[in-house]
Amino acid sequence: MTVRFRGVAVGVALGAMALGAFVAPAASAAPEPAEWAPADTALIHPGVVTDTIGGGACTSNFVFTTGDRTFLGQAAHCAGTGEATETNGCDSGSLPLGTPVTIEAADGSDRSGTLAYSSWVTMQENGETDPDICAYNDFALVEIAPEDVTDVNPSIPFFGGPTGMDTDGLNTGEQVFSYGNSPLRGGITALSPKAGIAAAEAGGGRSHQVYTLTPGVPGDSGSAFVDEQGDAVGILSTLNLAPLPVSNGVSDLAGALGYANANGGLGDVQLVLGTEQFSPARVPARELATPAGPPVG
Repeated sequence: MTVRFRGVAVGVALGAMALGAFVAPAASAAPEPAEWAPADTALIHPGVVTDTIGGGACTSNFVFTTGDRTFLGQAAHCAGTGEATETNGCDSGSLPLGTPVTIEAADGSDRSGTLAYSSWVTMQENGETDPDICAYNDFALVEIAPEDVTDVNPSIPFFGGPTGMDTDGLNTGEQVFSYGNSPLRGGITALSPKAGIAAAEAGGGRSHQVYTLTPGVPGDSGSAFVDEQGDAVGILSTLNLAPLPVSNGVSDLAGALGYANANGGLGDVQLVLGTEQFSPARVPARELATPAGPPVG
């Protein structure tokens, strides 16, 4: 049984987790354009809130481009319309492509975006039947209006990066870093950066189970996760109640982007690297386990 909230999903996983890594199609990062807005003054960047009209408010993850179009990533379930128990992307209700998405810029203004890709919509149109893809492919792209692209910077606040894309999964105990921006935090940005550790792989590597010092909350859905090198790992998708209590499920970005490029009809969508050097706040692993989490040496 799985349950989700608007903004973040809650999963009760009853089956065994697969420990093998999914080998995603090769994913390249986009070259830096001539200019991005300066990171310290950019109004649109990873971590800003996206509010899908008729869906829910979520945290954006990374910036993507096809060369002539620019996108913010979010979780596909942010445009979900079904009941809380609907978490399978192959049969869950979703708003259609073209749905307006409000991008809440850093200066408090609202910018107009459009749902340009949804893994849920695409999987249903394609008649996808692979259970792992259906369960763990939770990725969407919000197109930024051309007139707003000059206000964009692709760097993750606080941490910097991404420096590239992870394509070989996470090893148990490997550190991860994330930036959530749930409205429930009341604008207290000091609560947004999170450090954590990888606990297990699920779905043949299509999902990474991680523990963070404070787990994601409703509104953090879609948040970017990067590894120790600053490589983009995935997208916050679920809060798991079992078998790893209070762990987060992170949809694998390389797999999700590979599926989008093969089936989404947008052309070659590429991750945009951050302009700011990746500089994580290192936290000793023994301090990262939540009270409900496993002991960490």
